[in-house]
Amino acid sequence: MKPWPLLLIALVSLSGCGLRPVYGGGSHGAVAQALGNVEVAPIEGKNGWLMHNALDDRLAAMRGGTGPRYRLVVKLDDQISGFGLRADAAITRERRTLRARYQLIDEATGAQLLDDTAGSDAGIDVTSSEYATIAAEDTALERLSQTVADQIVTRLALSSRKGAHP
Repeated sequence: MKPWPLLLIALVSLSGCGLRPVYGGGSHGAVAQALGNVEVAPIEGKNGWLMHNALDDRLAAMRGGTGPRYRLVVKLDDQISGFGLRADAAITRERRTLRARYQLIDEATGAQLLDDTAGSDAGIDVTSSEYATIAAEDTALERLSQTVADQIVTRLALSSRKGAHP
């Protein structure tokens, strides 16, 4: 049996379920327009610099000619904890956790439109080389910043899609 009839049935059934792409309309769609009006406030520290850049990369791609209408304020909590132990009590594994509390502020009124959190964690192998362990911790922070930025922008997009604000 050819797969085309099954594919056609699947497409027809999906069209009736109400699924719509979040970024429908591309860069001219309502969600992209709203996200393009968000400016990320400075975030302190190295982890803040990484998070700010990750968020700005995602939001800058949607910026139009108008100035920012919303300000995104992000506070980070970055923790590293050891949890794998050898018989000699040496740590063999670490967990790096990055949590972000973010608030979306309307620049015109100062009203807080959204207050939410996002976060992720990564496991790190602790090796006999301190340099390798530090490099792994830094790499984990870079990946976590990207993951958490994706979560924040997705939440802003879903909020925007509902029509209230980005």
